[in-house]
Amino acid sequence: MAIYHFSAQMISRGKGQSAVAAAAYRSGQRLVDEQTNESKFYKREVQPETHILAPEKSPVWVKNREILWNEIERSEKRKNSQLAREINIALPKELSNQQQTELIKGYIQDQFVDKGMVADIAIHRDDSNNPHAHIMLTTREISEEGFTTKNRDWNKKELLEQWREQWSEYANKALEQSNINERITHKSHAERGLEILPTVHMGHVASDMEKKGMKTERGNINREVQKHNAIVYDLQR
Repeated sequence: MAIYHFSAQMISRGKGQSAVAAAAYRSGQRLVDEQTNESKFYKREVQPETHILAPEKSPVWVKNREILWNEIERSEKRKNSQLAREINIALPKELSNQQQTELIKGYIQDQFVDKGMVADIAIHRDDSNNPHAHIMLTTREISEEGFTTKNRDWNKKELLEQWREQWSEYANKALEQSNINERITHKSHAERGLEILPTVHMGHVASDMEKKGMKTERGNINREVQKHNAIVYDLQR
């Protein structure tokens, strides 16, 4: 069953985070943090599929992941600087890998890159039942010379709601074009008038543990939720 998951967070120094380390973790690529001269690498059993999309006016070096995020680190001077926005999106498992890639790239291009952001996409398929994409987005405007001022408009709550709604529309269109009956929605269960409980996002760590037969707290929560929802569905029918 196609699921809807769309979450957003800021990657910031105030939380002790590094843009270079975050990009290395999500991409599975070894990157050198020029601020500390440390090599960042996180081994993955399944290498993520990665793409960098940038506005046309961007300098060529933005397509180099190591240069891109080191440049972000250099452009931010404050100890609590927001380095990047990250969006985590569940991809419809009903689609092929190529279809998933075309879907997420088209959505990211239209909603973020065409608005001026550089997007670093990492598609994770460690679990065939949980394909998802991590997208790191720059917070500053970019010119042919490099990054300039921060765009505070990108922080507006109503824009986030627009992104969430647009994702469901893009995904549903892709499912329809592939003659797949499944659909997703950005609306909450309450908004849809359903008396069912939402499951929690597993994440790759919990998913890996569950695949190895180890029960996790998130997995236990979802099993209880699924039992509850099965009863509700029977009653509604």
